[in-house]
Amino acid sequence: MHMENINKIYGLVLSGGKSTRMGTDKGSIAYHNIPQRDYLYQLLEEVCDKVFLSIRPEQEAMLTGGKNLILDKNEYKGPYNGLLSAHSQYPEVAWMVLACDLPLIDLKALHQLKANRNKNAWATAFATRESGLPEPLAAIWEPVGLRESVQYLNEGNGTCPRKFLIRSNTTLVFPEEEHVLLNANSKEEYEAAVHKLNTI
Repeated sequence: MHMENINKIYGLVLSGGKSTRMGTDKGSIAYHNIPQRDYLYQLLEEVCDKVFLSIRPEQEAMLTGGKNLILDKNEYKGPYNGLLSAHSQYPEVAWMVLACDLPLIDLKALHQLKANRNKNAWATAFATRESGLPEPLAAIWEPVGLRESVQYLNEGNGTCPRKFLIRSNTTLVFPEEEHVLLNANSKEEYEAAVHKLNTI
């Protein structure tokens, strides 16, 4: 690895999922008066050296605004598809990754995550105190963790990034406000997120 890249963090908004449970593209939901993918992109621009939107190739025609894009290579299943597509394009940088189903994540939380980054770990991930489990899609992945992920997947160990991080050298960060990790993957969770936004 080139040492000049060890401190670089690129941002990645994972927006290529099919959103089957939600019934509508989670990246297009406007929790903050703009599409969620745009909101997360703007947040990451505040804390990262460069930011990219991870999408399926067929989504490209629907997007506007001149964002940096990484198209899914479809070499891996699930969230690893976007994550490792980004890693293959820029293998020497760390990636701060956010999924589009995190409507309450905010800039304060991202500053906390960045401040607690452990460059010697494979990843630095948010976790709730209740579960104590890493959130792989609210995390900073180091290059070594992504390289090891490729080996993990190629060995047929499953496709779940959380299970990989549980077994790995992962630093956990507990956000000051745990509601920032609320996932919204269904209409019920969407309504809960909107209600929470109206009360904070």
